[in-house]
Amino acid sequence: MSYSTSTYAAAQAAMEARRKKAEREQEARRDRAYEAIPPLRAIQAEIAQCGAQVVQAFAQGNNAEQFVKELAEKSLAAQQRRRDLLIQNGFAPDYLEARYVCEKCRDTGVTDEGVCPCFRQLLIETAKQKIAAVAPLSESRFDNFSLSFYPNAADAAGYSPQKRMGEILNFCRSYAEDFSPSSPSLFMHGATGLGKTHLALAIANTAIERGHGVVYASAPNLFNALERERFGKGTGAGLSSDELDEAQLLIIDDLGAEFATQFTVSCTYNLINTRMLAGRPTIITTNLTMPEFEAKYTQRITSRITGSYVSLMFLGHDIRQLKRYGGNGQ
Repeated sequence: MSYSTSTYAAAQAAMEARRKKAEREQEARRDRAYEAIPPLRAIQAEIAQCGAQVVQAFAQGNNAEQFVKELAEKSLAAQQRRRDLLIQNGFAPDYLEARYVCEKCRDTGVTDEGVCPCFRQLLIETAKQKIAAVAPLSESRFDNFSLSFYPNAADAAGYSPQKRMGEILNFCRSYAEDFSPSSPSLFMHGATGLGKTHLALAIANTAIERGHGVVYASAPNLFNALERERFGKGTGAGLSSDELDEAQLLIIDDLGAEFATQFTVSCTYNLINTRMLAGRPTIITTNLTMPEFEAKYTQRITSRITGSYVSLMFLGHDIRQLKRYGGNGQ
């Protein structure tokens, strides 16, 4: 699994918070039980002492087998007395045990076999949450991308938008399922409201679930973060230049919506060129036509995209408008 450093840090912090919460609640239950059943405190101390003596016996290197066996029997007897007292006083027999979210790793994220599946799932959830904070990730799936909003009849150029978008949908689904750090970059272009962001985020969903690190940013937010970083004003979480360069998949959404300056054009070139040289895939979405794109970002940038990106031209009518007014593409 190759998520960003900030994603790992956030997941580890969440795991630690789970563990501390379980231990705080355990301590509170212990205090209530001690108050209700005073003899419990001495029994708990006896069990703890048996455990400490076992450790000491092994550390001393003596023939501790018989001694350890006796300590184990003593501890088991004390645990049974504890259990009996709890039940007699109306408590569950495991009332004093910590109640971890994951009993397998006790909310540490690690087992004897390595990374616990619960921590892998937490990484996925954390990575998704970072994107969901700025984009409709949960709503952008392949299974709810409806082709019914695209006209079936051929347009003036002889293309059926519905057929074309069906091909793009199938391509993006296969791209996501087979994604690897060596996958090609994608250039999604076409008029506004045709589903470019939806499919880019659907790819992100699948890639994250398969353990790949994905960084998503709208172009305005991206360049604002880089400008703040460049001039020492900090940056948005997960949007440092290092993380943008190193992400297994970088999604730059709505490129062209930002206010164009020499800085933004330079950043665009550096990002595209750095990732291209490193062989790391990027997905770019834009509402600009190719002539508009070249006019805004220069031929040097455009040539890198046309030469190394898979071009996906979206066709149809503005889906957002069709949904708003209850229409469809037929």
